[in-house]
Amino acid sequence: MLIRPAELIDAEGILEIYNAEVLGSTATFDLTPRSLDEQRTWMIERSGAHAVLVASLDNTIIGFASLSPFRSRPAYATTVENSIYVHADHRGRGVARALMAELIDTATTHGFHSMIARIADSQEASVALHRSMGFDEVGVEREVGRKFGRWLDVTVMQRLLGPKGVT
Repeated sequence: MLIRPAELIDAEGILEIYNAEVLGSTATFDLTPRSLDEQRTWMIERSGAHAVLVASLDNTIIGFASLSPFRSRPAYATTVENSIYVHADHRGRGVARALMAELIDTATTHGFHSMIARIADSQEASVALHRSMGFDEVGVEREVGRKFGRWLDVTVMQRLLGPKGVT
């Protein structure tokens, strides 16, 4: 498996993984699948410090991770929100852990101070992964999303980066 920065040519592989989650899980609160053009735009918006990484195996995208701005106000500029998605056929094989490790390194290298994860209440594996990678639970937002006819809570987790964030 290779973890590397995403390129626009990876958009279709990322899109396949993401749209499967849009249609079949609460891992994302998006309700409508993205088009290929929307996926490319999303990737362009995350070039530079707000990076997208991919995990590939035999030239096939099997997972991706991204850093997004946490909030738009300038004082939040050193905080990022992470996202990690792994193709259903490749879960439980260390792909998410490898992506997370590289994402933390990337965020630290780019000078970010804090990383936030917002995880839907049914995503226990994601909570466990984040906890094992040095994230602490800092709160729960109750019934802030609605998908598949039910209300969803969001667990908020945080990790400080750099020397103070090392665990």
